[in-house]
Amino acid sequence: MIPAELHVVADGEKAIAFIDSADADDRAPCPTLILLDLNLPKKSGSEVLRHLRQSRKCADAQVVIVTSSDSEKDRLETAALAADGYFRKPSGYEAFLKIGEIVREMLIRTPPKD
Repeated sequence: MIPAELHVVADGEKAIAFIDSADADDRAPCPTLILLDLNLPKKSGSEVLRHLRQSRKCADAQVVIVTSSDSEKDRLETAALAADGYFRKPSGYEAFLKIGEIVREMLIRTPPKD
């Protein structure tokens, strides 16, 4: 099992604040992997992703979009912002478990940051 620390934020503004707090404190860790919904309250997932990619410390975090949107426009926009993956929110349990498998594989391939 890969040790991991999980952080959950309630909206886009809090996600941006989390990124900013990591940028402001050299001791604060950056996320290794972010599961990001595009339809967040207060600030959209696209705004969060754009902010992340401009971050001093956290710009290289892997981002997987997990959203209800199947829009080609959303896929193209997040690809242009260097999202590492895009999944439509699964409606069934088996499909949801597959996301867990993909996240685990991404974490295994990502060496820890010093």
